[in-house]
Amino acid sequence: MATISASDVKALREKTGAGMMECKNALSASDGDFARAEKLLKEKGLAAVEKRSDRATNEGKVFVKTKDGVSVLVELASETDFVARNPEFITLGGVIADTVLEKGYAESDLSRDGKVFGALNDMVTALAVKIRENMSLKRVKVLKAASNEYLSQYIHGDGNIGVVVKAASDKPEVFQKDEVKEFIFTLALHIAAFNPMALDRSSIDPAYLKEQEDIFRKQMEQDEKLKAKPANVIDGILKGKINKYLSDICLLEQGYVKDEKIPVGKALEALGKQAGAVITVKEFAYFKVGN
Repeated sequence: MATISASDVKALREKTGAGMMECKNALSASDGDFARAEKLLKEKGLAAVEKRSDRATNEGKVFVKTKDGVSVLVELASETDFVARNPEFITLGGVIADTVLEKGYAESDLSRDGKVFGALNDMVTALAVKIRENMSLKRVKVLKAASNEYLSQYIHGDGNIGVVVKAASDKPEVFQKDEVKEFIFTLALHIAAFNPMALDRSSIDPAYLKEQEDIFRKQMEQDEKLKAKPANVIDGILKGKINKYLSDICLLEQGYVKDEKIPVGKALEALGKQAGAVITVKEFAYFKVGN
């Protein structure tokens, strides 16, 4: 039987995060073979992770990286906020985002049941083995900007919310102006604060909108004060309720964060006139830990 040195045990512990006795036992069982001992510990660790896999992962962190006209959002989930603040956990989130950027993965490559997502999640599992807490890769999203488009990102707080906004213009050089870049960044901040469901009315699923209309109508039918009203008055009130609801959930109709009396769409129009270009919001992505 090979002699197990204290330095070997220490080295294995530093690499795997396992306890001293576990490392010593693994080296003994592997006759001093470091690679075999590491594999043995990982196998044991994976079994432990599997046992913990039903524990809730409602904590975590959102990571956002942008490079060469591509933005990547990553949500890593953990059981505790303590692990979400772990330097290795934070580093891993950045590594996953960097990997997606460097490999040039598109949105279509990142389905949860696909090989790419599986390989990225394997990186998370390896850290879960080491830290001994259930964690997972919740989701990854990629936004790519065309030559006439611009991406701006925002991370709120310690990473509990991440936002990317994609804007476009008929004069893309306008995105070099500080006031335009600042406005698009502020839109990302606005989205983090108000979490709009959709960009505009046309983005809302008609079936969903019909469902909300039915709910409002039934609520009104139960209102004694409205029962004596004519049908055209009822229809007008219903239309007003729908419009109010859409102004709450559609980005371009929400009150702009810097002046809530002005809808985001109108503020964007004013910016375009000031900059001498037509500027539109094409898309946005919103990640919140646990949502």
